[in-house]
Amino acid sequence: MKISIKLSVLLMSLAVLSCKQLGDDLLTVDSPSASSEAVIFSNPDLAKGAVDGIKIPMAETNSYRGRWIPFYGMNTDSEWLNSSESTSNDNADLVVYDPKPNNSQMNTANNVWAQIYNGIERANLCIRGLRTYGNPTPGSELGYLLGEALTLRAVYYSDLVKGWGDVPARFEPINTETVYVPKSSRDVIYKQILADLEEAETLVPWPNGNAATSSVERINKAFVKGLRARVALAASGYSQYPDGIRRSNDPELAPSKLYPLALQLCRDVINSGTARLETSFEGLWRKYNQEVLAAGNESLWEIPFAPGRGRVLFTFAINHTNNNQYQQMGNNRGGQGGPLPNVFYDFDQADQRRNITCIPYKWGSAVAGKAKQELGAFNRWYFGKYRFEWMNRIVTSTNDDGVNKIYMRYAEILLMAAETANELEGPAAAAPYLKQIRNRAFAAADRPEKVENYVNALTSKTAMFNAIVEEQKYEFTGEMERKLALIRWNLLGTKMADAKERMTELKNRTGRYANVPSTLYYKYAADNETLIIYGLNRGEFDNPGAGWTSVDWTSLSDSKIAALYRNNPDTKQFWPIWQVFLDSSNGTLSNDYGY
Repeated sequence: MKISIKLSVLLMSLAVLSCKQLGDDLLTVDSPSASSEAVIFSNPDLAKGAVDGIKIPMAETNSYRGRWIPFYGMNTDSEWLNSSESTSNDNADLVVYDPKPNNSQMNTANNVWAQIYNGIERANLCIRGLRTYGNPTPGSELGYLLGEALTLRAVYYSDLVKGWGDVPARFEPINTETVYVPKSSRDVIYKQILADLEEAETLVPWPNGNAATSSVERINKAFVKGLRARVALAASGYSQYPDGIRRSNDPELAPSKLYPLALQLCRDVINSGTARLETSFEGLWRKYNQEVLAAGNESLWEIPFAPGRGRVLFTFAINHTNNNQYQQMGNNRGGQGGPLPNVFYDFDQADQRRNITCIPYKWGSAVAGKAKQELGAFNRWYFGKYRFEWMNRIVTSTNDDGVNKIYMRYAEILLMAAETANELEGPAAAAPYLKQIRNRAFAAADRPEKVENYVNALTSKTAMFNAIVEEQKYEFTGEMERKLALIRWNLLGTKMADAKERMTELKNRTGRYANVPSTLYYKYAADNETLIIYGLNRGEFDNPGAGWTSVDWTSLSDSKIAALYRNNPDTKQFWPIWQVFLDSSNGTLSNDYGY
């Protein structure tokens, strides 16, 4: 995190929760005096420290940093934990749709569930204090801080509902009468955060509208509107309830109400001109790894990690065997997850996103401090969006790289606009948004066929919707956005089953993958570091001749394919509430869905 979150002892009295997790204890908070609140929330500098403190729980060891980001969203029809087949620990259980309430990675009192509620309590205190003592009007510093606090609370709640479905709703600071509360319907939470984000829209400026919004580490109106659109689509979409998979029964959350809202919000962002697609897909991810934080580009908001916190590259970068010229974090850094082996072959060969998203090599053992790329295994690909080799600094911490997590980018705005425009106005209205995404994906010479002809042929709502579903995969694989989208479309189980079928065909080189080569050939570029590979593309069956080394490219077992999921994903869309929190809930919490 390139901003500094520091709170004085006075501020900490507002922002720090005391977690009592022995026996029957639950989250409680040390209540500051009214005079302390009046001092803090009437002063913009002090109030900013308190609102910055809302984000602190995201960086705690077992919170977003080391649990939510590494595990939630993994194992979809396009990405998986590379060790999904492993039974040596409980990690795989979290992603193969087989988690238990006593999961050793999650069943601790300081885990992500507690940290999210920690952040929510901090937000509740700030929201109450700003409303009571701050006169938070649009255009004022305190008004901006209220909008930021409301939005951060909405971030936490939207993730809670993604991960657990129905959860306790806490929109006021905890008191002695509300220490133990049961789960609320997710509908209640969705309606509250939609209203909160509507208010936040009036309080925060567009990107670069003030000093705060010049950085993607602070909340801006484009992100607020985008998050509200995302929440609207999730709230009106499908998800698992105790009585089955369905949409909400609440008429206020019907697609007829929320799709027009989402479309208008997306068009507001698009028409504002305050955000944009990066001109190239590779350029987007180079800037990300270089930690470019200027607002007004593609990234709308990022979870801000300090240099000594955050494990995005540590977890998901192209794997590095040991310390080398690009990273000094230690052995086996990066590579925890990757795209499914078939995804590379599902891309159009001309799609420039393919070679950024799907990487078949790792960085081998360093010799005299320098490593070079080495072909990995056919069943173990890596995400190329995250690269130590694209950073402007060498990470020396053994556990944390300090690189932010992009929470939303402008491409999602365009795809949500396409989806809702298609539903409400038809495929012709959706086409311009889809074309923008594909224009960046293909070189100018390919656009007449791959963009214009392709999109113009999508003349029915069904065809356009199916194309958007596929486009979301090609655009966002490796960003852990796919799972929520598949759930709300009611496609999770269907697409996951199709992914197993695809990998089986790929393993056998039949059906959709009959023309995928089984042998790769490689040599090194003049830098003696960069691989040149022949045989990755469909139809490249011939031997390129002298100077090339051949390797087998078939290692994909039935057991590895089966490990994508153990249970029907549609029956385990959510994680269970962990046992430590059930035990400390005074009997108010319980699990559904067979947990």
